[in-house]
Amino acid sequence: MKPEASNAKVNKTPAEKPMYRAAKFVVDFILSLLVIVVFSPVFIVFYIIIFMTDFHNPIFTQTRVGKDGKEFKLIKFRTMKHDAENFTKYFTPEQMERYKAEYKLESDPRVTPVGRFLRRFSIDELPQFLNVIAGQMSIIGPRPLTEKETYFFGEERGELLTVRPGITGLWQVSGRNALTYESGDRQRCELTYVRNFGFKMDCKIFFKTFKEIFSGKGK
Repeated sequence: MKPEASNAKVNKTPAEKPMYRAAKFVVDFILSLLVIVVFSPVFIVFYIIIFMTDFHNPIFTQTRVGKDGKEFKLIKFRTMKHDAENFTKYFTPEQMERYKAEYKLESDPRVTPVGRFLRRFSIDELPQFLNVIAGQMSIIGPRPLTEKETYFFGEERGELLTVRPGITGLWQVSGRNALTYESGDRQRCELTYVRNFGFKMDCKIFFKTFKEIFSGKGK
């Protein structure tokens, strides 16, 4: 049974906030462009390192659902083995069941040694700034989800999809993997952002993200 999303009351409703949205779009674009220019040497170095580990494409793309339900290709550095979608090769039956429930494993056997380092410091997500420039994502927002994951939000799925997904967000700085679909905590966390988004919340998430990155707790 799929867990239900939270019906808990929050301080605000998901208003349009046109001035905020317009300003956020501009800031997202400018910051993302700066990141890509400044960190381009890092992109090249890790591209080469990942390629040299197994001589397969260092870039991983996957279809995710964005604002208003529009699909897009999420871009990341590949952190798993090139045939990671061959679940029966890497997962035990127990791991497969857990993966079906949360779409994530604590100790995923498909993750490469280089991939663990990239995930630890969130370096694998740097290419997503290209998604931001394309207008598909924001720097801060709900986690970009697969089609199947969006249905964990039940009747509140449409509400979740009223904002662009983010590279970082409230879920990432509020416990991350400890907040699961099964418990409903992840749904409540993401919807809290959707219902309360604004400059103040974005600033808090932005600075907490740096704390998470430098803690090296990414998985």
